[in-house]
Amino acid sequence: MGMMENSPTTMAPLLIRNMVTSLFIYADKSLLNLSEKYKLLELIRYVAISSFLFFLRILPSLFPSLNPEPEDYDSFKFKPLLQAQTDSHVACACGVGVGDSGIARALSQLLSIVNDIPVSSRKYEIVRSLAERLIEENHREDVQALREVNRTVLSAAFSRTLRQLEAAMAELGEDGSVSGPGELVQYRLGKVLRAVRSVGGGAWTRAGKRREDMNLSGNSAEKLAAELLWLAQKLGGCGFEEEAVERWASASNVARLSLSAEPRLQCSLLKVSAFLFKQAKDIGAEEEESDEQDKKARQRQTKMKMLMSWLPLLCRASNGTDVPALSINERAEVEKVLEESIEMLEQEEQEQVLSLWLHHFTYSPSSDWPNLHASYARWCSTSRNLLLLH
Repeated sequence: MGMMENSPTTMAPLLIRNMVTSLFIYADKSLLNLSEKYKLLELIRYVAISSFLFFLRILPSLFPSLNPEPEDYDSFKFKPLLQAQTDSHVACACGVGVGDSGIARALSQLLSIVNDIPVSSRKYEIVRSLAERLIEENHREDVQALREVNRTVLSAAFSRTLRQLEAAMAELGEDGSVSGPGELVQYRLGKVLRAVRSVGGGAWTRAGKRREDMNLSGNSAEKLAAELLWLAQKLGGCGFEEEAVERWASASNVARLSLSAEPRLQCSLLKVSAFLFKQAKDIGAEEEESDEQDKKARQRQTKMKMLMSWLPLLCRASNGTDVPALSINERAEVEKVLEESIEMLEQEEQEQVLSLWLHHFTYSPSSDWPNLHASYARWCSTSRNLLLLH
């Protein structure tokens, strides 16, 4: 057996496999950083990994000497590739230094599992409770390094969940009604990915079918929306609400998809929006006058994007399915926050926001909330006075 293992005919395929695997892992790490920013590259990376796993599966049939011994099979199942991806995700999420800590990797893993497993699993609450415990203990220590762990890992988890939500909502609306070239490319790539998964056979069953099954049962859009609210609350509780607000304000595609989503999902998204509108109100409020004007301008633009992205959903989804999505007190509080946020905008920005509100408020047959008539009247009065001054 030792001669067989050291023979040239045996070693050559092994060397080829190991070299190709090492090169692929190196290339995948480089592509991972770009795929975090560009959705198309993320899809291409997914196709490449699927194809590579399929290639590794058929390689032993071409070279029988590569078939692992039964006792060594666990170490053969693509662990280097999958481990490299996990480590890369933690490093990207946590940055240099913080990401090297065990506590950051543990929290990152827990939050990733929360995304993956369905709520119906008896393990879901156990994992989520563990994550909450780590977050609370880090926060209670009041040490900058642990605060940074919470900020970076929770922010990365919020971004990841938001991307998954967008993909799930796009999948729900995937009925052929693609409206632009970008969506058409995404739709066709989705079909290619499903074909690759079906071709992958046994290897992809072990390395990827578990993920596909969890996408069907665990990563429903409504579940992801509920987890976004939970993550936003954790960020807010740790003093990093601005991280969630900025990401939610920039999620214009999710906001657009929400207008045609099913009512239950709309209610979940409305709760996230209402919570983050309240969090956005106080951003920058305690800063000194001497603080950078650029930062204040960026914060104002974030609030502007929040209003432009999510006001239409507020106008359409407040009634809920069986009961209102928000209580009377919650509605009144959010309404006041909206008025205050609009007051902080420039006159031209107020016009854009109030024009958008008036359109969706008027054409929403089942809702009369939020009532921004007072804000609209104030804007009209100010505009009239400005005209008379000039």
